[in-house]
Amino acid sequence: MIDYTYRVNKLFESQLGEWKLARDNYHQLESVLVRTIFFHGYEISVQFNPGRITSSAARVDARSIEARPCFLCEKNRPPEQQGVPYGIDYIMLINPFPIFPRHLTIVSQLHTPQRIDGSFDTMLRLAQSLPEFVLFYNGPQCGASAPDHLHFQAGNRGFLPIEKDYGNPDLCYMVSKAGETELWLWKNYDRGIMTLRGTDPEALENVFIRFRERFALMQPDRPEPMLNMLAYCTDDLWTVHIIPRRVHRPACYFAEGENKILLSPASVDIGGVFITPRQEDFNRITAYDILDILGEVCLGEEELNTLAKDLL
Repeated sequence: MIDYTYRVNKLFESQLGEWKLARDNYHQLESVLVRTIFFHGYEISVQFNPGRITSSAARVDARSIEARPCFLCEKNRPPEQQGVPYGIDYIMLINPFPIFPRHLTIVSQLHTPQRIDGSFDTMLRLAQSLPEFVLFYNGPQCGASAPDHLHFQAGNRGFLPIEKDYGNPDLCYMVSKAGETELWLWKNYDRGIMTLRGTDPEALENVFIRFRERFALMQPDRPEPMLNMLAYCTDDLWTVHIIPRRVHRPACYFAEGENKILLSPASVDIGGVFITPRQEDFNRITAYDILDILGEVCLGEEELNTLAKDLL
C-alpha cells in the first residue's frame, strides 16, 4: 500500500525549499492575525489572510470562467509546482495560498466540471489515504474558485473547530443507525449540518446519494444541489459532514461602504474558521455578522431535519 503521508511530507519539504511563492506564503501564514468569537456552546475563529483575496473575490460566473485559462490544468500551473500522483486520475499539489499550515489541492488530471456525483467514493479514499488531513469539497456554486475543474482540498487535522464540536453531545446527536452506518444531526449550531459516520464506504455513499437526490429536487435549476463537505478517516472509520446551502455568497459580500464584508464562505468557514482577506473586515466582524451569514447561506436545522428524515 502506498504511503501517501510520507510522499506528501516529502512534497512539502521539496516545494517549500524550491518554490519561493509557496515558501513565502506559508511563512506569512505563521503570523496571520486570528480572533476567536464565542457563541453559546461553540466558537468560531476569524483569520485575516490577505493571500486568500484571489479566491474570496474570484469571479465564477460562466463568462468569467470561459475568459480565463484554468489554473488547475497542468499546462497552466506554475512550472515550479510539482505534485504526487494519486492513481492515474488525480494529482496532489500543495496550495500556494494556504489557510492551513499544510494545505493541499487534489486535482483531477482531466478538465472536467466540479461535481460530487460520481466522486464521493474518491473523497472517501483520499480521506483514508491521508489520515492526518481533513478532505473538503466545495461545490461549483459553494466556494469553489475553479468550478470548471474537478478538485478537492485538504488541510491538517485539528485545525477546524467542527472536529472538536462533533464530540459535544449538546451540539450533535445520532438520529439513526443501520448496520455500522450512523446518521447524526446538529442542534444549537446555527447552521444545518448532517453527519454520516461508518466503516463501510459503499453504505456511506448510498446514503449520500439518497440525500443528494432528495436535495436536488429543491434546487432543480442548479448544476448540482449546493453542498459543502468535510471528510476524515481514522482507523477505517469515516466521518463526513454534509452542509447543504441556500446561496453562494451573503448579502454583505455585495454591499457597499461600511456594510460590505468581503467574505465568501465555503467548507472551511462553515467548519468554524472564517477567512477575511481584508483587515477592515477582520477587525469589525461581529458575532451578529457571523450568525447573519450562516443563516443566509446555510439551511436551518429544522429544514435539514425534514430533509434527512428516514434516510437510513
